[in-house]
Formats: sequence, structure tokens, C-alpha cells
Amino acid sequence: MQTSVFPPFASIVRSFLELDFLSWVVKEYDIGVDEAGRGPAIGPLVVCALSIKKTERKYLNDLGVQDSKKLSRKRRELVYEKLMGKSEEHGWGIGVEICHPANIDKWMETGTLNSLEVELFAKAIQKAGVAADVNCLFLDACDVNEKRFGENVSEALGSNWKKCSVDSRHKMDTNDVLVAAASIIAKVNRDKEISILSRNEGLDLGSGYPSDQVTKRAIDLLCCGEIPHEMLRWSWANVRRSWIKQNNSPFPNRFSGPTKNVQQTLTDWE
Repeated sequence: MQTSVFPPFASIVRSFLELDFLSWVVKEYDIGVDEAGRGPAIGPLVVCALSIKKTERKYLNDLGVQDSKKLSRKRRELVYEKLMGKSEEHGWGIGVEICHPANIDKWMETGTLNSLEVELFAKAIQKAGVAADVNCLFLDACDVNEKRFGENVSEALGSNWKKCSVDSRHKMDTNDVLVAAASIIAKVNRDKEISILSRNEGLDLGSGYPSDQVTKRAIDLLCCGEIPHEMLRWSWANVRRSWIKQNNSPFPNRFSGPTKNVQQTLTDWE
């Protein structure tokens, strides 16, 4: 009797069933991530991650999405409302992380702005999607070394995300419509936060950036009290200069005494 060189049919079926099922699943989603408010001395740093099906990118172009910096505030808010409507219609995932000034200052005592953004990007991504569904992460790199930033975000996400490819580049909000959409959501959320702060204080805060003359005047006014105002990032050099110039005294330590609502770890923000 001749022996078959092929394995028994039952063995083939069993081997097939034992294969990792996830390897056969088509990963449909991409996630784009960007931030708003990295440089300003006033208000929060906001990161947004947006998860959509790869086949639905065309909707973003139809909505008029482009880099948030290229849109007027009125136009940006209009596109934002359209994005929110389309997101609800199609079940897109949105993860937004808002990091307030006291949390930024606490992190900067032992870390860097780049390392903070790595953690915020990772948290926003985890809110926006599930690793098993995601094909690629598109990141607007916040490090001079684009590749290193992508690797650091991947590492912060953990082992479940290792199979996701990462495209980390500078100016990604200009070159990728998904990241541009995330930039719009991040910017509008930051603008809302600044509007609330401005209204509560009865003060025009400007953009928050050092070159803005309105912001410079606001910082001087916010440094006139016993301590700098809580909406300021005390670790920023322009805030320190303003305080020292007006008070002629050493700059206070934000965390030298009992503090409230200060982030110790990322989970404290949840």
C-alpha cells in the first residue's frame, strides 16, 4: 500500500482552526493624532486622536478639512460641527486629552514637553480606538526626530498596539487629511477652554503665544497677584520674567505647599 505524502485532511482542518484568528481580520481603521497649544503660556495643551475607516477618508475632503492653522476661526468651527455630525453618523472614535497648566508644570519638574506629548498622544489613541481594529497611526511628530517620536508613542501604547504601523512625520496636519481633522478638533477644544478662562477672568487672553502682544499684556496682569494666576504655565520663561519684573522677588514654587488637583500620574487625569 502506497503512503500518501500529504497530511490527513482532519489534520489540515485542525491546523487551520488553530491559527491566530486575528491574523485573518482585515484592519479597517486609521487613527490620526495632533495637538493644539504646545507653546502658549496660557491655558491647556490639547491632543486629539480621530479613528475612522480607511474607506471613509473621502468624507473628510468633502467636509472641507485642512490644517486647522489654515482656517479662520469661524470656518474651523463650522468644519468642526460637520466633523462631529459625521462622526456620530459613522461611529468614528474620538479621543481628546486636555492637560491643564498645573499638570504641565508638574510634569516639567522631571520630564520634558516631548515626553508629555508622547503620553498624551498614547492616551488619546487608546480612547479613540481598539488596537485589533487599527491598521495605521498617523502622527504629527512633536520631536525633532520624527522616527523617535513614533517609536516612543508606540512604546507608550503597550504590546497590544505593536502590530499597528506608525507614520510619524512633521507637518502631518498639512499632508494628511485625517491628521488635519484631528488638528481641527484639538484646536476648537482648546479655543473653548481659552474662551471660558477669558470670560471667567474678564480679560482678553489673546492666542497665548509669546509673540502675541495681547497675550503679553494678559500675562503681566495675571502676574500681579500674590502668586501667578493658575491659568498660567509657571514653568514657561516668559511667565517667570513677567513675575520677577513686576514683583522684584524670587519666583514662587507652584508645588511647595499643599496643592489640589495636581497630576501625579496620567491616570490622575481620568
